[in-house]
Parts: sequence; C-alpha cells; structure tokens
Amino acid sequence: MQNKVIEEEIEATPSPSAFRVILREFLKDRVAIVSLAIALIIILGALIGSFFVSADQVTSVNILNRYLAPGQDGFILGTDEGGRDLFKYLILATRNSVFIGVSVALLVEFIGVVVGTISGYYGGRVDSSIMRIVDFWMVLPSFLIIIVLVTIVPSYSPVILILIMTAFSWMTTVRLVRSQVLSQAKREYVMASKTSGTSNFKIMFAEVLPNISSIIITDLTITIAASIGIETGLSFLGFGLPANTPSLGTLIGYATNPEIITNRPWVWLPAALVLLVLSLSINFVGQALRRAADARQRRG
Repeated sequence: MQNKVIEEEIEATPSPSAFRVILREFLKDRVAIVSLAIALIIILGALIGSFFVSADQVTSVNILNRYLAPGQDGFILGTDEGGRDLFKYLILATRNSVFIGVSVALLVEFIGVVVGTISGYYGGRVDSSIMRIVDFWMVLPSFLIIIVLVTIVPSYSPVILILIMTAFSWMTTVRLVRSQVLSQAKREYVMASKTSGTSNFKIMFAEVLPNISSIIITDLTITIAASIGIETGLSFLGFGLPANTPSLGTLIGYATNPEIITNRPWVWLPAALVLLVLSLSINFVGQALRRAADARQRRG
C-alpha cells in the first residue's frame, strides 16, 4: 500500500520543463558561466561605450598624433598611423563586428528553421528537392563568391554585407533542423495531432518546433561566433565592412606590417585579444548549451 502511494506521488509530480533542465545543467558548468559573463561584459561594454563615442571623431585623421604609445597624451590604447584613438576605435569596431555577427546569425536561424522544418516535416519529394538545393549551395566556394560580390555590388553597405553573408551561411542550419524534425515527425504526439485535424502549419511551428528549441538556441550561439569570425576575416582581407566603418578585422589587418607587429603591438594586439576572448567565450557557452540539451534529451 505504501509503495502504491509513493508511485502515485511520483506520477503526480510534474516533470521540469525543458528550459529548467537546460538551465540547471548549464549552471553546473563553471567555465560556461565565466565565459558567458566575459562575453556579456565585452558586448555590453561595446554597446554602452558606443553611445559616448562619435564615429566621425574616431575615424578622423590627425597626423600630429601618429603612433602615440598607450597612455601618452591621454590615449588609453595609443593611436594608429592616422592618429586615431585606438580605444574608441576598438569600441566601435567591437560593436560593429558583434552587430554583423548577431544579425547574420538571426537571419541564418530564421531561414534554417523555416526551410529545415518544412523539409523534415513533409519529407518525400519536398525533402528531396530542398536537400538537393542545399547540397548544391554547400559545394559552392562561398568565401570567394562573397569577396567577388562585395567587390562588384554597387552602393555597398553593412546591410549588403549581412545579406551576402547570410546567403552563403544558412545551409548547415537547414540540415541540422531537418534532421531533428525528421525524428520528431514520427512521434506519437504528431500523429495524434494529424488525426485530430490540426493544421500542418500549427503542428510544425507550435508543436514540433518547441521540442527542438534547445538545439536551435545552441546552433544560434555557435553561429554568432562563426559569423563574427567570417566578418573579421573579410575585413582583414579588405572585403568586409566599408573602409570608413570600424571593424576588428581592420585593426588586426595592421599586423600584416612587420614593423607594426614588432614595434607597435598596441595597434593590433587589443583587437586580436578581444576577438579571441569573445569567440572562445561564445563557443564555450554554445558547447555548454549543447551538452545541456543532450542531457535534457537523455532525460526524455
């Protein structure tokens, strides 16, 4: 009798939500917590600091202040070859690179979630047709095509760069979401919803999608870090943000000069450290979220 009562109490106890399970698992990872704090400090510092920095003032050239060392004449991180304040320049550069990375990641996730969900849910010819397009798009030399498009597109701007980067970054997310939806589409709750007459649109985006939300959040985090890296690489090569728009890649690009590398490290090193720390922090957070999502799936 006592065992029966205990069993009834266990059955009556509601299971924790997916969000709570992921949060609990995430909080167990101290490295991830520290990484999240570091990433937030860098991002919020750049966003808040940009409100007190004028872009025109930062990008204006003053030859008299050329290559001043850190701390000299009130310049915290010194100046570059144009006499620009590197500390203020770094704030705007971090903000712009983060903005590009987050914007591209959000667009990529939106396209990937919609296309991947449709492909995995319907299957058959719909899935086959979509995946053939995805496979073709994936074999294209995307980085080289982005460079060509950046060069030939008129009225080039940060918005154009975001759209170009998005156009060649959505395929991996589509494949990930599709694989998750394929497994969910065979579950009993989907079959029950179809039997009860629920519309396919509601099943896909109101029932199936919430069950894979943890995977989507994880992929979004990792995509942000990857997009920041791609934008920085393009700017480093001179094909990223417009020349008058600060970017971490532009500052790191000074490292191509051997004299600056050895004698004036303050010009490029702070930007390289910010990029390295920010990318690692976001990746650690993404990996922790992935492990937490896996733990939730194991718990059912």
